[in-house]
Amino acid sequence: MNKHPESTEPADEQHITLRGPAELADALPYLMGFHPSDSVVMVALHGGLGRFGGRLRLDIPPSPAEWTRVSNQLARSLVSGSERRDSRPDAIVVFLCQDPAEGESANQVMERLRPFAQRLRTACGALDVPVLEALCISDGRYWSYCCPDTRCCPAEGNPLALPGTTVMAAAAAYAGIRVRGSLREMEARLMPGDTVPVEEQLRALDSAGARLVSRILDVRGRRQVADETLVLAGKLIERLGRATAAPAGVTETDIDTADDRLIDPEEAAAVILGLQDRETRDRAAEWMEGHEGESALRLWRALARRCVGAYVEHSAAPLALVGWVSWSTGDEPAARVALGLALRADPDYTFAQLLHQACNDGLDPETLRRCLRGERSLRAAHGGTAPGGEHRPRRRAPGPPRRRQARTRDAEPMNAARRTRPKPGPDGPARGTSRSRPAGIRGRVRVRRMRARRGTRTGR
Repeated sequence: MNKHPESTEPADEQHITLRGPAELADALPYLMGFHPSDSVVMVALHGGLGRFGGRLRLDIPPSPAEWTRVSNQLARSLVSGSERRDSRPDAIVVFLCQDPAEGESANQVMERLRPFAQRLRTACGALDVPVLEALCISDGRYWSYCCPDTRCCPAEGNPLALPGTTVMAAAAAYAGIRVRGSLREMEARLMPGDTVPVEEQLRALDSAGARLVSRILDVRGRRQVADETLVLAGKLIERLGRATAAPAGVTETDIDTADDRLIDPEEAAAVILGLQDRETRDRAAEWMEGHEGESALRLWRALARRCVGAYVEHSAAPLALVGWVSWSTGDEPAARVALGLALRADPDYTFAQLLHQACNDGLDPETLRRCLRGERSLRAAHGGTAPGGEHRPRRRAPGPPRRRQARTRDAEPMNAARRTRPKPGPDGPARGTSRSRPAGIRGRVRVRRMRARRGTRTGR
């Protein structure tokens, strides 16, 4: 068995040493905040003690033809992200988590994923970062792809430790870290369920689309739709915020069901389609903190559940907002899940791509929060439409009082200097000037000439 001492710091700089594949496999849910399923997870290690660094998760590609490309992409992303955030990783740990399909055994899952594990090891090695351990976790058992010793890593695998019985579980409980269940359970909160009226919601989305498309194509109409979307979203956030707090013991499913009942299909359809505009979505991201952020998070979840049928791609916008608010409020596990679903709905959704990369790199969201606060304050100062607020007419920013020029005798020399024409140069007088006539005489001469021409034309 390969022994790799790893350390993590759950609280008060407390160091926890993990030895061997068994403790690594047990630590994975605490590292991610949930039990990953159908996932490839890669964790960077730094220093001689193997301090945990950046980590990333991706659904296992169903086609083996994609494994080489995905392996190279994951290795580059983890290494480059670690370099931007901290330093180049000294090693990497790989986890492949997948439960058996119908008629398949856990051992068969391990063998089927072995080529994928080998490609991941090769991709990391090509970047001069070794893979210290590669584990397969399936159906409550784990296997090591790196340990050839069958005495400690038998072909049938080893059972996972019972929940709550390991040193990592004790340290996580002391630090207040909790595991929220499986990845699929967390994803279910963001996908259409039994509480969503699918047919009614589809009709509302079709109707809203027919009504809004022509307006969005017009510049002025697009701005009006943006303002209407933000005002309606603000009202829904206030409505959810006024809802009675859930008593102790109520499940997350019950909370989501109650939120779904507070939002009409027509309201949901209007906000979903309005959020497809990038600028509108960016302004909606300003609901990100405090009680306002909590209510906005509930709204974005509810809207993601309303993207049914052919409107699944439209869920990328509310899902990205779920990921942003979750990350902004310190809930990285929920952010990773939501952003992963957003990219599954629309792999080219740039907002979700950037947030997912930043979350995986362990960046601080405060930089983006400051930017959004500044945009909101600037728009409010200029009388724009703030998120959730009514439109305020624009007012000219106050400036210094205008001064009237004093016409006194003391100012006459300055005024006379302004009237003076440029002096002639060596080649003669400047263009448009006279060599000998003062300014006042030239003005009278021009008036006389105009009168003479006018008199000639009138016959006088």
